[in-house]
Amino acid sequence: MKTPQLPDLPLFRTIADAAGELGYPAYVIGGFVRDLALERPSKDVDVVCVGDGIRLAQAVGQRLPSRPRVTVFKNFGTAMLPTPEVEIEFVGARKESYRAESRKPEVEAGTLEEDLARRDFTINALGLSLNPEDFGTLVDRYDGMGDLGRKIIRTPLDPDITFSDDPLRMMRAVRFAAQLNFDIEPDTFDAIARNKERIKIVSQERITDELNKLILAPKPSYGFRLLFSSGLLQLIFPRMAQLQGVEKRGQHAHKDNFYHTLQVLDNVAEAGGDLWLRWAAILHDIAKPATKRFDPKVGWTFHGHEDKGARWTPAIFTELKLPLGEEMRQVQKLVRLHLRPIALVKETVTDSAVRRLLFEAGDEIDRLMLLCKADITSKDHQRVARYLRNFERVEEKLKEVEEKDHLRNFKPVITGEVIMQTFGLKPSREVGELKEAVLEAILDGKIRNEFEEAFAFLLQQGQAKGLPQGHHSLTK
Repeated sequence: MKTPQLPDLPLFRTIADAAGELGYPAYVIGGFVRDLALERPSKDVDVVCVGDGIRLAQAVGQRLPSRPRVTVFKNFGTAMLPTPEVEIEFVGARKESYRAESRKPEVEAGTLEEDLARRDFTINALGLSLNPEDFGTLVDRYDGMGDLGRKIIRTPLDPDITFSDDPLRMMRAVRFAAQLNFDIEPDTFDAIARNKERIKIVSQERITDELNKLILAPKPSYGFRLLFSSGLLQLIFPRMAQLQGVEKRGQHAHKDNFYHTLQVLDNVAEAGGDLWLRWAAILHDIAKPATKRFDPKVGWTFHGHEDKGARWTPAIFTELKLPLGEEMRQVQKLVRLHLRPIALVKETVTDSAVRRLLFEAGDEIDRLMLLCKADITSKDHQRVARYLRNFERVEEKLKEVEEKDHLRNFKPVITGEVIMQTFGLKPSREVGELKEAVLEAILDGKIRNEFEEAFAFLLQQGQAKGLPQGHHSLTK
């Protein structure tokens, strides 16, 4: 593992000069140094000085030609300084003491050693000097470089103290392991299992923030396996943990829905799916435990798990403090429809079935198809290949019907207003039934979504119901 070098930016010399003038020993510490060593891009720089961090930030701001505005967070004793290359946060070296019921520490000024000791992991307790006498020299009191080389997540101090003090660090350990593809050192992992109940003092927003970062890792399943085996998942997302396990009756066993879900999540991640498509992968089978039934003829069934999962989605998003707007509705739609394209694979695909799917999925159709492809998991590779080939036929058919009928987010030309005007009706169930009849006829391909054709069909339907036509002549 190569020793990290400070980037050749005049900015770092400017900080060194200002720190030297104030008599504050200063260091770049934490994630920026770790990412330099790993040759990963990083935009956020943390500068720790043995002195007043806010005062140092202001002194640096005055020396920079662009005179950037320094944002001061008095409560935290920190200051932010944006520059074109990086964003820098300045803070004075500190030591911390915690009370059992809170992860917010009592903070007081400390030495560099005390500041490094309070860091979450050895790989984040690395520093590079910004002092004239040893500018750019590595500070590594806890063998963080060795742990980077060994690909290990380990705490600088006793892990029981580190995790009990700030239990969010347990989530961070798992998240870093997933992001970097590192192992959690055995004593550190055991301490997570021992301290897992402490996670209850952490706010849901912070937990979900870490969960989302984990979900966006290149192979998120690794992080979820760690959460599950440490017992954290059972506390922060019990519904997901309940997917785990296989029940057997005679010759009949179902697949383990937890490990299947993780495979689907990895497949979506590999295909470049965004956060919300990954959430749809996590939730697509979430209601299987609640819908599991045993039928002696066919074995285990999960009828209606897609509808129940979709109905659960708003409550899950509420519990986890995820956004309840468009993102939630997207996930809900994908969960509700995730079996539909696979059902099309199994039958002779009719235009009508394809039209219905296009109409219901709207703009989500491409993401739905990506999720469904990801949902094809089996140890039998030939079976997967056969399914994917059939799936290609469905995709071709979707394309064909979409080009012909433009059904993505289409609006039927016959509105409720047209129906009420034509038959002199007030808003009623009858209006809804007529509207539905026109929509069904369009989706079944009996009529085109064009006004004259659809209006003629409407008049027939009205006649069959014995409705007198109103005095309004309607032309488009």
